[in-house]
Amino acid sequence: MLRLPKSTEFNKRIPKQKFYDNLNISPTLKRSFINQVRIIYWTNKIAPSTVNLAEGKQVTEIEVFFVRLNEKTLDKNVLKQIDQEIPYHILFVLEYGGLYKAVIGYKKAAGSGKVAFKVERYYQTEWMAESEMSLHLDGLNMDAIYENFIRQIAGDALQTVTPQEPLAESVARDEYREKLKKQIAKLQAEIRKEKQLNRQMEMNAELKKMKKEMEKLNV
Repeated sequence: MLRLPKSTEFNKRIPKQKFYDNLNISPTLKRSFINQVRIIYWTNKIAPSTVNLAEGKQVTEIEVFFVRLNEKTLDKNVLKQIDQEIPYHILFVLEYGGLYKAVIGYKKAAGSGKVAFKVERYYQTEWMAESEMSLHLDGLNMDAIYENFIRQIAGDALQTVTPQEPLAESVARDEYREKLKKQIAKLQAEIRKEKQLNRQMEMNAELKKMKKEMEKLNV
C-alpha cells in the first residue's frame, strides 16, 4: 500500500489499552478508544538506521501506525493521545471496511513539560481503496521526508506561495484560512438575523473585507 522499504518493517501489535489504562484521560476519550478502535499495529519505522537518509534537525524518526477501526468516524483526540505518548513523529493509516485513509499531524516540540511534542493540526486524505493510496519517500533527510508526507496528505490545503516556503508558514496560513472561514460563516448567520438596515450594511461591508482576505489566501 505505502510501498515502504522492507528494511523499515516493524510489525508490532500495540494493545490499545496502553494509551488509556493508568493514564489521566477523560471517560469520553477512553470510550472512544474502546468503541472506535479495533486494533493498532506499529508497522514501520522510518529512520536513518532503517533507510539511507540523513538525520533531521527536528525529526529523528517517523513511525507508521496502522489503526483498524470499528466504525468509520474516529475522534481526533484518540490520535492526539497516541501522538502525545509516542515521542516521535507518526504517520497513521486508518482502515475501515476495506477502505483506507492516511492521517498525519503537524507536530512541534512542546518545549516544556512531560509531553515531547504537541500537534498543531491534523491533515488527512479521503477514504480510498488500498490500490489508490500511495505515499512516497521524498527527500534526503528526515525533516524533508516528514514535510513531504504532510504536503502529500494535505494536498491543496497546503498550497505554497513560493516553492521554498517553509512548512510552518504553509500551516499557519491554512490555520488562518480556516479561522477566517468560520468567522465568515458566523457573520453571514448574524446578517440573516439582523433587523436593522444600517447594521446590516455595516456587517455586509465587513463581510466583503473578509471575503477579499480569503481570496488572497487561496493562492
